[in-house]
Amino acid sequence: MKECLYYEKLDGVVKCTLCPHYCLIKEGKLGICKQRKNKEGKLISLNYGKITSLGIDPIEKKPLYNFMKETETFSLGSSGCNFSCKFCQNYRIAKEESLFERIYPEEAVNKALEYNLPSISFTYNEPTVWYEYVLETAKLAKESNLKTICVTNGYINKEPLSELLDYIDAFNVDLKAFNSNFYKNLCGGTLQPVLDSITMIHERAHVEITTLVIGGKEGNVDDVEDIIKWISKLDRKIPLHLSRYFPAYMMKEPPTDVEILVKLKEFGKKYLDNIYIGNVPGMK
Repeated sequence: MKECLYYEKLDGVVKCTLCPHYCLIKEGKLGICKQRKNKEGKLISLNYGKITSLGIDPIEKKPLYNFMKETETFSLGSSGCNFSCKFCQNYRIAKEESLFERIYPEEAVNKALEYNLPSISFTYNEPTVWYEYVLETAKLAKESNLKTICVTNGYINKEPLSELLDYIDAFNVDLKAFNSNFYKNLCGGTLQPVLDSITMIHERAHVEITTLVIGGKEGNVDDVEDIIKWISKLDRKIPLHLSRYFPAYMMKEPPTDVEILVKLKEFGKKYLDNIYIGNVPGMK
């Protein structure tokens, strides 16, 4: 366990200021992410050094197609998330108790160096709810000339994101839709903070965006053209990955028709220089 960096002590509660939920947490209780606990008036990170998943991945799997191409990255994940997406692809580590081991920042960096890998990726679960560990590991990685990567939902406040940006080289941000109702009803969050994060990251680091394209009545297909247009206004060179949805967790809609992805990519080519199809074998 580790004391958290971003919180305020109030009367009888602590207020977490890491993300836009601003959880008010009573003694002995947890925030929405289930990984930050009020213990005797201090906010404690429960997942510091807690590794539920690790591996050596092609960087394109993050996905990052325009950063350190054709290299491999040391991937680490913990538990917890500050969203509650009904279509979560990694819900077993985001929402359930998983087997884990403890690997502290120095060990993580040493393992990447031992495997002769050029980067460390914080991925699988939501890295921002693992904030203290990610920040400390990224600082050590920079001292060892390793690049650092964060695969995130972008739901983080500006001050902690700004500090993180001093040490993270590249991000892939999930932009799940382009309307607040989708975020509220299917993700348990709001849209604007994610857009703000993408804008802020773009100013200081490499950023690529992933949108899981979901068909059906609860889907986000109608939003994707707006997503493409918004990205192009920020910078048409930002890569966008259109990923095919498959049923997962609580979402039972059928897999998205590949033809929908193809049409969206063709539309996107008018606005973006780098647009890709993901989760479809043989297509890019």
